[in-house]
Amino acid sequence: MRIAVIAEQFLPHMNGVTHSVIRVLEHLRARGHEVMVVAPAGDPLQLTHSVESFDGEAAGAPVLDGIAVHRLPALPLARYPEVRLAYGSVLRLRRILAHFGADVVHLASPFVLGWRGIQAAHQMSLPSVAVYQTEVPGYAARYGAAFLEEVLWSHVNTMHNLATTTLAPSTAAVDQLRRHGVDRVHLWRRGVDGVRFHPAKRDEAWRREIGNGDLLIGYAGRLAPEKQVQDLAVLDALPGTRLVVVGSGPEREALERQLPNAHFTGFQSGEELARTMASFDVFVHPGESETFGQTLQEAMASGVPVVATGRGGPLDLIDQSRNGWLYRPGDLRQLRGQVEDLLGDAAKRAAFARCARETVEDRTWSAVGDQLVRHYEKAWIVAGRHGAVSRRH
Repeated sequence: MRIAVIAEQFLPHMNGVTHSVIRVLEHLRARGHEVMVVAPAGDPLQLTHSVESFDGEAAGAPVLDGIAVHRLPALPLARYPEVRLAYGSVLRLRRILAHFGADVVHLASPFVLGWRGIQAAHQMSLPSVAVYQTEVPGYAARYGAAFLEEVLWSHVNTMHNLATTTLAPSTAAVDQLRRHGVDRVHLWRRGVDGVRFHPAKRDEAWRREIGNGDLLIGYAGRLAPEKQVQDLAVLDALPGTRLVVVGSGPEREALERQLPNAHFTGFQSGEELARTMASFDVFVHPGESETFGQTLQEAMASGVPVVATGRGGPLDLIDQSRNGWLYRPGDLRQLRGQVEDLLGDAAKRAAFARCARETVEDRTWSAVGDQLVRHYEKAWIVAGRHGAVSRRH
């Protein structure tokens, strides 16, 4: 098939959406499909249809040379300049899709650019697969605009109901979308690279350098309000431990003041991130707006037990008292107690670690990529174009 991926965010900005898009591109290319990307421009001058080479080590994926990327003009988000909002008309997107000869339009975390992509696909009678990944309405309160939450959910409803099908990464996300009136929602989880993220990557020399013999409590992700990293202050001074924060974002300076004992690594990817993950003793994630929780999977693949808030995506990933713990949202005393429980019992921690690895061993990107292609095929049938794709291929 010829698949057009319209990405709300893309390289050089690396986040969960970009990571998933890269792995999807990798899989589609490996299966012989033709693929292109429409994405915001990172540079005001980068507005033309071009072929880009991706640094696989920086992106956390193998190099993907020769992917056609159509960059659209974009403006930086006021409080988060790494995130760029693309502009351009629905007509312009129709022209891009027509020139490519798209069979299916894949919308990666659609909201602004993706909404126009859904409209363009609908007007062209092309099947569209909208991949829900970011709970934007839930972010409103974190950014001081709680009054916008219902308006944003209305937009999500309108947008996803126009798409042929919507894929959500967890049962909690599926239920959430259905409660807000979104139809034709299906579960499509994310894969994890169990070769890159592996317990064998544990680095004792790095652990001694960072922790000086202390046990390491790790977090990895964006340093942004919706991640609630400030909640980790309850862990910042636990005796015999060192908190390690991996990532970058607009909250870093504030968090360095709030977590004075923590070690901040900055952004990491590839083998560097894999080593860091495997070197943790416990992984924590306090965010309550996670639709999935990819870093939790990466920690589990690295043989590290996890503690996360009991809301959203972590509910699917964590099996209580086997591979990690879930704490009540907002109950930071419970968060601290669960971390102390694992750090204080080496045998329990080792048992949880083995189970964590076993939990995700079969969740390969190849397997979930094949599932995605089957969703494309079903979208063709729903859109009434199955005969056309059979004739073309």
